[in-house]
Amino acid sequence: MKKWFALLLALCLLLGCAALGEEAQAVRWSDVEAVLGDLGLTGSFVTFDAVDVKLWVPDGLTAVELTQEILDAGYIGYFLGEDAHLAVVYIDAEGISVEEYAEMLAESGSCEQIAMLNVNGLLAVRYQMPENDSLNIAFATEAGYLLEVTMSPLSAEGANVVWAIVGASIQAAE
Repeated sequence: MKKWFALLLALCLLLGCAALGEEAQAVRWSDVEAVLGDLGLTGSFVTFDAVDVKLWVPDGLTAVELTQEILDAGYIGYFLGEDAHLAVVYIDAEGISVEEYAEMLAESGSCEQIAMLNVNGLLAVRYQMPENDSLNIAFATEAGYLLEVTMSPLSAEGANVVWAIVGASIQAAE
């Protein structure tokens, strides 16, 4: 029962069910991993060496070979499924902090449910973009870049659980 509660809490935090507070809400992979098998979901971790980060990619999403044009746009990973996609982008943000990015998102008016999170020890901003039907999580790096993970569609049946699990898996590579 405690494991299920921990999973539900982590999922709610990632999906924006928690109230915004001054402190970033903590989300830990260990809380989700403990019940992952009970949900019947399988997948594997993919490591992005350029940014020393890894994330869990559910089975059914296949890595797409990135063209030079896509690489130049900042994509370091793109995974496609029958009705879903997961994109990992590394963008030169000229030293913007994750807090400043969250403020920019709020001012843009195109994002909803913006919240600060601490995902496995990494400060992040989580937000939804209704126009793109996506859940997004962005991290600022020491090099002045933003690492942004976009998961879509959010509206598909069961997608909120799968995307929340992917979001909770983002962590420093070992």
